[in-house]
Amino acid sequence: MTRLGVGCVIGGLLALPIGSCASDPTQGYAAVSPFPAGVTTIAVEIFDNRTFHRDLEFELADALIKEIEARTPYKVTSADRANSILTGRIRNVQRDQLSKSRLTGLSEEVIISVTIDFQWRDLRTDEPLLGRESFTGHGLFVPSRPTGEPIELGEFAVVQRLARDVVSEMRAQW
Repeated sequence: MTRLGVGCVIGGLLALPIGSCASDPTQGYAAVSPFPAGVTTIAVEIFDNRTFHRDLEFELADALIKEIEARTPYKVTSADRANSILTGRIRNVQRDQLSKSRLTGLSEEVIISVTIDFQWRDLRTDEPLLGRESFTGHGLFVPSRPTGEPIELGEFAVVQRLARDVVSEMRAQW
């Protein structure tokens, strides 16, 4: 193969990925960031919690901060230094028995469902960037013997799931 032929093949291969990208993420692959432009910092407030399940709001805030720091380009900071803020409330916490022991009648598998409302706002313009109501996550735990998992394990699972899902929602609208 001649130099001209090799150059054409290399040039064609280099142009291939560029030709398959779209500037709009709704029309295929995009070479742009899926996160809103201009937002560099975010404050995460402790969610309002009026349920009887205490400390979930603190665990959720901690999980959200860790997920935002790990999976987004944003830096988590205080509200007076941030250019966006994530607020919300824990609307409902529910435990449902999935199965029970035939011998004892005690719960073998329990699922915890936590429903939240949240809003992400740009503090510079006071415009909402994202808002969701009745956003639900689930966590499973096995309270019966021999496993004997505590309810806190189920709460931890649901809080981690919610944090992952909220951060995934923070990407650009598809």
